Amino acid sequence: MDIVAAKKHLQKDPLIKPLLQRYSIEAKGLSQDLFRDLLKSIIGQQLSVKAASTIINRFIDLFPDQKNIKPEDILARDEGSLRSVGLSRQKISYLRSLSEFIVSEKIILATLPDLPDEQVIFHLTQVKGIGRWTAEMMLIFSLGREDVFSVGDLGLRTAVSRIYGVDREDKIKIEKISQTWSPYRSLASLYLWQSLDNK
Repeated sequence: MDIVAAKKHLQKDPLIKPLLQRYSIEAKGLSQDLFRDLLKSIIGQQLSVKAASTIINRFIDLFPDQKNIKPEDILARDEGSLRSVGLSRQKISYLRSLSEFIVSEKIILATLPDLPDEQVIFHLTQVKGIGRWTAEMMLIFSLGREDVFSVGDLGLRTAVSRIYGVDREDKIKIEKISQTWSPYRSLASLYLWQSLDNK
């Protein structure tokens, strides 16, 4: 992403411009480990940041090669050991579903960087436990896509609601506002999340 061009474009919006001046944000690039990112994303669903971090660290500690966890490693683990780190049976089924998709090559992670956004979302949401929101977070944080706005994200809708005075449940209006930031909606999203001052 051309960060200078992106900020110049976003500054045209007088309500976003103060965020650009207040916060320092770097654009996201391509992750080196998409599988690990997906594991963390699934584990962290519906958990606080602190709780998710604790379980993720315990989960990683289960594996001898902690820097290179493979789908086969997860499929080889019995449910008891996975439950012992705080994973629910449902989350375990999601992690196994993802691992099975990759082992069977129904999803080839190495091809995702070359696919259009909607194709990435289509492939990932075939996996049990991965919805559109998770796929969109992958696009922003792991694939470095420039023009993604997740209208399903409550935090983003809350930020837009506060700044633009719209109902945060009015997804159509919020989506329309987001279009004015295109083709740099991902960067706008990062600033909007920052504006919530979540620790």
